[in-house]
Amino acid sequence: MFKHLLVPLDGSHLAESVLPLAGFLAVKLGASITLIHVIEHNAPQEVHGERHLTDPEEAYAYLEQLSEQSLPAGVAVERHVHTAEVNNVARSIVEHADELEPDLILLCTHGSSGVKGMLIGSIAQQVIGMGSTPVLLIHPPEKPQDSFTCRQILVPMDGNAEHEQSLPVALMLAQACHTRLHLLVVVPTLSTLKPDRAATGKLLPATMMALLNITEESAQDYLRDKLDQLHSSNVPITAEVQRGDVPSEIVAVANRINADMIVLGTHGRAGAGAFWEGSVGPKLPGMTGIPLLFIPIQTGDNPGTSG
Repeated sequence: MFKHLLVPLDGSHLAESVLPLAGFLAVKLGASITLIHVIEHNAPQEVHGERHLTDPEEAYAYLEQLSEQSLPAGVAVERHVHTAEVNNVARSIVEHADELEPDLILLCTHGSSGVKGMLIGSIAQQVIGMGSTPVLLIHPPEKPQDSFTCRQILVPMDGNAEHEQSLPVALMLAQACHTRLHLLVVVPTLSTLKPDRAATGKLLPATMMALLNITEESAQDYLRDKLDQLHSSNVPITAEVQRGDVPSEIVAVANRINADMIVLGTHGRAGAGAFWEGSVGPKLPGMTGIPLLFIPIQTGDNPGTSG
C-alpha cells in the first residue's frame, strides 16, 4: 500500500528525525523515498537554531548526502529541490504531494514549537485537511536515533464502520513489519463526555450512566467480532475497552503496551481548521512522542484515494 514515501526536509537535524522511520518502512514495504527541500522566499538565516539552506545547489548536495549516509543501502531514493522561491513552504509541499503522488508523507513536529508552529495552519493541517494522503507525524526523540523498530501498533477505534479504514492499513503494516496489533475502544465517563452530551449527563445522570454502560458492553462485543474476523491474518492481535477521556486513554494505553506507532482514521476535509475542530487526532501530537499515522477517512462526499 505504501510504495512511495515523501519526506520534506528543511536542513535541520530535527527534521531529519523522520529518516530512521522512513528507512525502516522503505525496507519493510519495498518502498521508494523522495526527499524534498523547498527554497523559501526571504528565508530566515536560521531554522530551529541551524543555518537555513537557501542555495539550490547546496540543498541538493545536502539531500544527496542524506540519501547516502542516513538511509539504508538498496532503498531507491529520489531528491527534489524546488528552486523557485515560494512564500508558503507548506502550501508548496502540499502541491508537490499532489504532483509526486506519494502514498505516505512523513513530517516532524519539530519539538516544543512543533504542535503550534508545525501543525496549526501549516503543513500537517493542509495535508491532512485535504484528506488525500496519509500522514505520519514523528516527534523528534530526546536523543538522536540511528534506527527504528516496530513491535507493537495501537489502533484506536470507536465502533463506527466508516472509521475502520485505518484498520486494513494497520494490519498491512503489522504483516510487513512482523509486529503485533492492539485494538482499543475508549468509552467516556460522565465527567469526560463531549460538551454536546455533557448537558444531558448533568440533567439525567442515571440515564446517561446506563447508556454508557451499554456502550461499554457493545464495545466489548464489537472487539470480539473484530478479533474473530482477523483470526486468519497471522498477526498477533489483542484488544481492550477503557473508560475515560479518549485522547488521555489512548496515550495511557500506548505507553502501557510500549506501542511504537498509533494508527487512527481522521476525517480529512478541505477548509481552514476543519480537521482540527472537535477531533481527537489533533490533541495527540502534544500528548505523546509516539509516531502518529493519520489515515484519511473516505466517504461518499470525499471520494479521494488514501494510498
